[in-house]
Amino acid sequence: MRANKPQSPFNLKIILICFFFLFLLFLILRSTFSYSQQNNSPPHAETATNPNPNPKDCSFIPTCTKIAPSLAHALVHYATLNITPQQTLKEISVSLKILEKKSPCNFLVFGLGHDSLMWTSLNHGGRTVFLEEDKSWIQQINAQIPSLESYHVNYDTKVTQADELLEISEREECRTVSDPRFSKCQLALKGLPSEIYDIDWDLIMVDAPTGYFDGAPGRMSAIYTAGLMARNRENGETDVFVHDVDRVVEDKFSKALLCEGYLREQEGRIRHFTIPSHRTRSARPFCP
Repeated sequence: MRANKPQSPFNLKIILICFFFLFLLFLILRSTFSYSQQNNSPPHAETATNPNPNPKDCSFIPTCTKIAPSLAHALVHYATLNITPQQTLKEISVSLKILEKKSPCNFLVFGLGHDSLMWTSLNHGGRTVFLEEDKSWIQQINAQIPSLESYHVNYDTKVTQADELLEISEREECRTVSDPRFSKCQLALKGLPSEIYDIDWDLIMVDAPTGYFDGAPGRMSAIYTAGLMARNRENGETDVFVHDVDRVVEDKFSKALLCEGYLREQEGRIRHFTIPSHRTRSARPFCP
């Protein structure tokens, strides 16, 4: 999620600021609507819960319209930032549509970068966790935004191994749904913090690790593990997003391991898959 290509910072910066203002307006309007509904309720309903209401007391109002500190921080952060996120407005909108339906929710992101505060803010009230390969980068981002929850991840693959790993992914042990910690598949990430495996993630974004040169780790294991976590959840479904699908590894591995039958949308360089739990139906094939 770190920038590695030149961008047009001014235009994207203006877009992001407008984007956040619209999101905040949505929250305020939703809160106001909730308050108006409460005011239209029968008088006895109010007195039953608070016999001595005080209009000046914010605790009496069901939902105050004050901007949450985390959202205010995000606005200031992006208004003063000279570096813009890697995803375009249209690409961000793909994930935003799902976040609007599911947030607050559990959101796992492979990668840590200048867009991380945006994802946390868009999932306001939920839990957003970032997995990053570079310890020094984690320290640098945490110094700027200490509220982010991030963990270091070690990858033992290289982009040059992609073809071999794609063949391995077709073996029976890689098509068996289980907790990644106990999977026998070479692609499964087993060294993540234990709580990462214990949570049913509602959204997973794969925008890391680095994958734009031969010696980089590539996203083979991240894509496989994201799909395995989605299939292994207790019930329901997980929305999985893969960025940079214009590259060979992201293109091939997302289609093969997240399955074209689960593909819901592609916009620019991002693909959106919706993967159901495989634990609720044991005979469900790896790909539909």
